[in-house]
Amino acid sequence: MLVTSALAALAMTAVQDPPPPDPEQLRSLLACRAMTEATARLACFDAAAGALETAHRDGSIVVIDRAEVERARRDAFGLDLPALPRLFGRSAGPELVDIETTLVSASRNPRDQWTFRLADGTTWMQTDSDPVQFRNRPDQAVRIRRAALGSFLMNVGGSRAIRVRRQ
Repeated sequence: MLVTSALAALAMTAVQDPPPPDPEQLRSLLACRAMTEATARLACFDAAAGALETAHRDGSIVVIDRAEVERARRDAFGLDLPALPRLFGRSAGPELVDIETTLVSASRNPRDQWTFRLADGTTWMQTDSDPVQFRNRPDQAVRIRRAALGSFLMNVGGSRAIRVRRQ
């Protein structure tokens, strides 16, 4: 039963929602290319560009470049945001599987688990209870990578990997 549940969970996470359709203003602009008569085509482009500009100005359409998409993906790494892939679509590139940053500080909680504050502004907490040995000094290299079933593994310096979750 446990194996069946795990396989079902994996299958569900592998299915991605399709990206949202292009906004009407963009579809209208692109449709103008099909017009063959030059005056009508120009009028179509002018009207469609005006509608697109108005939508952009009033905030109903937001335009971001690929670099901004990658920054947003990195900032959201480790958070449970199911709408993120749907917002950026498949054309935004491959899913981020790991990040590298540096340690700012680390402290232990009453259950003897570590909380890590990283240079990228994120905070991660150890979720397993295995002891970990590392030098608790700022500026050590940190690598966090996706693991099975939505979990994450972190290496600090040369330490062995521990399970963590983003706070």
